[in-house]
Amino acid sequence: MSANTTQDWDIELKPQDSVFNLHLKDVWNYRDLLWLLVRRDFVSFYKQTIFGPLWIFIQPIFTTIIFTVIFGRLAGISTSGAPGPLFYMSGTLAWNYFADCLNKTSTVFRDNASIFGKVYFPRLIMPLSIVFSNLVRFSVQLVLFLLFLTYYLFQPNVNVHPNLFVLLLPVVIILMAFLGLGLGLIITAMTTKYRDLVFLITFGVQLLMYATPVIYPLSAAPVKYRNLISLNPLSGLVETVRYGFLGTGQFYAGAFAYSVVASLVIFMLGLVVFNRVEKNFVDTV
Repeated sequence: MSANTTQDWDIELKPQDSVFNLHLKDVWNYRDLLWLLVRRDFVSFYKQTIFGPLWIFIQPIFTTIIFTVIFGRLAGISTSGAPGPLFYMSGTLAWNYFADCLNKTSTVFRDNASIFGKVYFPRLIMPLSIVFSNLVRFSVQLVLFLLFLTYYLFQPNVNVHPNLFVLLLPVVIILMAFLGLGLGLIITAMTTKYRDLVFLITFGVQLLMYATPVIYPLSAAPVKYRNLISLNPLSGLVETVRYGFLGTGQFYAGAFAYSVVASLVIFMLGLVVFNRVEKNFVDTV
């Protein structure tokens, strides 16, 4: 072969690269692997369980029942006039998607260290597969919520009024994914050196739920804490979902705009940090 002959390579591995080069073209070229991992995550999660995929329905139903009894009946927390089951299910629907993305993404380096050390593929494929597999579960649970919503719409004297803000749901889902993915990528990058974060994230996410208007409307929070809760990017998103489907509470335009900006910033920061660490994490994990 002549020395002047040029060759076209699909992938070129270099020892040095910019942290801002996210290799998105490589991710697209490996999209078949992405869908394969999504299917693997979904199947393996329910493998060797008695109820299998029925757990997708069981989890939100039991959570809604417990929240309705404890926070609605015993604690008497306001639901802004909405039926308790719909109020709590709408909040947990959005929250669970974010929490699942964050929890599973935050350990992606540790859980896949053996694979990362043996074969090349765009490392971003792994956390993306988590986001998409969780999206499948979210979609199924959304159908369950819509069935509950339809039932209440045909009941007399029920304060439920869906409106056009429900059209923001796709935007909210994307922002939830950005937040969960961005925070998860930052945490998983830090766990390569600080293993304690794996334990902190377990109950940290649970505590974060109480700083998010999932079991209470933002309007019911004490005034001195309301602005602090509004700094949580999830607050504007959860309130938007609830207002769009139920028509109770209100749409906080400022909080929603803040959520958009914060989600995008955290997502981009997470990508850069992940891209920086994945080059040499095998040496420290």
